[in-house]
Amino acid sequence: MRKALGRGIDSLITKVQNNDISGDMVQKIPVSKIRPNRYQPRRNFDEASLEELSRSIKERGLLQPISVWKDQGDDHFELIAGERRLRASKLAGIAEIDAIVKKDLDDEQKLGLSLIENIQREDLNAIDTALAYRQLMDNFGVSQTDIAERVHKSRVAVSNTLRLLELDEDIRQGIQAGAIKEGHARALLSIPDSARRREFYQRIVAEGLSVRDVEAFAQGFHAQKPRAHKAPRAGSRRTPEVAELESSLEKTLGTKVEVCPGPGPQNGKIIVHYFSLDDLDRVTQIIRK
Repeated sequence: MRKALGRGIDSLITKVQNNDISGDMVQKIPVSKIRPNRYQPRRNFDEASLEELSRSIKERGLLQPISVWKDQGDDHFELIAGERRLRASKLAGIAEIDAIVKKDLDDEQKLGLSLIENIQREDLNAIDTALAYRQLMDNFGVSQTDIAERVHKSRVAVSNTLRLLELDEDIRQGIQAGAIKEGHARALLSIPDSARRREFYQRIVAEGLSVRDVEAFAQGFHAQKPRAHKAPRAGSRRTPEVAELESSLEKTLGTKVEVCPGPGPQNGKIIVHYFSLDDLDRVTQIIRK
């Protein structure tokens, strides 16, 4: 199902909210009649965390109902949000669970509502969140700005989260499994060389390196990267002093820098390169200090 609707998230929510209000009542339903969510953005569930939640449900009960939908004529329910609570309830041996039941939603409403409810949860990892953002964009033509407004984040934050999908598959899996933090991943993104990026990812996992360690390596990678030796253009005033200044600036900024003398003896320009949005933010912060 791929639809470039471009109507925005709010229109999807409105369409659901305008549905039969009687379907929004909290009901007790058998856990055995609940099917998994086809659009669940979460890919990994920590077993220890589920056990802890299961014990809490046994002691205190379910504090927040799950959300499900039910199509007319179907005696089963499909989960919208609350899979951790459902799994933990099953572990606790609970036969029935409190649920907000929505009725007769079409596939568009189901996907939109499911993704929105799940990405607003703070415990969703960055890759699963990015995949949910991507589904909203691909299936509904929703813009990054619209997503940002709905989840109360900046557009840059949404864009940076989406960029994590550019990482190698093993690194993405590491984020989903909790082997590395989102900060590690953002720092790894600034290393353009895939082999070195994956090599350093393995070091993070094996040695427990901090986010600052990765950022320092990324800066050093750009500073130590061999410069291509170009034959000087006719009339160029590139001198050993200019080359030394470039080298010094590169070490300070952790990225490629070009000092380009102008036509006059007292003018020119400095070109500072960046290789990702996170890299741009990092360089900008250094310059502003």
